[in-house]
Amino acid sequence: MLNRLRMISQQTILTSIVTACVSITCASPATSQILPEVWGTVGSVDDLISYGAGVRFAGTGIEIGTGEEGATGGDFLTFIGLPIVSPYLGIGYYSGDENIAYSGGIHLNVGSRLVIGGGYHSVRGPNGKLGLRF
Repeated sequence: MLNRLRMISQQTILTSIVTACVSITCASPATSQILPEVWGTVGSVDDLISYGAGVRFAGTGIEIGTGEEGATGGDFLTFIGLPIVSPYLGIGYYSGDENIAYSGGIHLNVGSRLVIGGGYHSVRGPNGKLGLRF
């Protein structure tokens, strides 16, 4: 058990703390962000394609995906409640060599239903997002 704790990096711990703080301070989302949204994401890590899908409701989200060497898992995301551009931070668990994953990026509301975005994920690499709001 002690060896597993040593594998958690300081950056992962810092990301966890920041995500928790953002969750607490942004508890009431803007009216425009109460509507649920879904998205798909495609990225690249070490010249391999990575895929993912996510859902967001009221400032929090869940994203699942696959990364390099077949690593699969999910992330819990926390969004900062801004009307048009929504930055997010996330932490998750993935199979493979790197168990704890972190992510960050933005979602941009285009029109009334379209969502585009981009971000970085420690397991799935840089990625682009395309989604819909209901």
